[in-house]
Amino acid sequence: MYLTQLKLDAKQAAARRDLANAYDMHRSLCRAFVVDEQTKPSRFLWRLERHDAEQGEAVVLVQSEQRGNWQPLGHLLDIACKPLPLETLVQTDKRYFFRLLANPTVTREGKRYGLQREEEQLAWLARQLEKSGSVVQHVQRGLSQQWRLRKPGCLITVQAVRFDGVLAVDDAQKLRLAMASGLGHAKAMGLGLLSLAPL
Repeated sequence: MYLTQLKLDAKQAAARRDLANAYDMHRSLCRAFVVDEQTKPSRFLWRLERHDAEQGEAVVLVQSEQRGNWQPLGHLLDIACKPLPLETLVQTDKRYFFRLLANPTVTREGKRYGLQREEEQLAWLARQLEKSGSVVQHVQRGLSQQWRLRKPGCLITVQAVRFDGVLAVDDAQKLRLAMASGLGHAKAMGLGLLSLAPL
């Protein structure tokens, strides 16, 4: 597993297009993980970490199974890539700072709905982490907004919520699997990447 930090030149038109629509950003990032046009990209998760329009810079984090080839993206200012050894990073009975930008949802009568109320979003987070072998000890909800994203032939709406806090690990193997696959839905849209840092 690899973790890559991309610094985008937001003054360039291609970067501005990607920053304006998560679907376009995902399509651009896919180019780093394909050998040719017939090959499906290997799996990756990503998150827009910071966007400073005044400075003309944005930072995107990418977690991937393979190291990306970032040459096809011409609007990069800087690339920092390092191995992400989940086996040694995530340990049972340890506590970690975490960050997650996710799509909290509920399914009713076969249809998925974004959760709007803070208490519902926090309850969703607690359930997701509990299923993933960990327990929330402290959490602060940040950004909570609806994204309207253009895809070819349709417009989709996604509820995006950012959580920052502290968790304790009960089952390291479960949490490693959850980190590798992401939490919740709309992962292609930059949601679901769970980041940990030791306390």
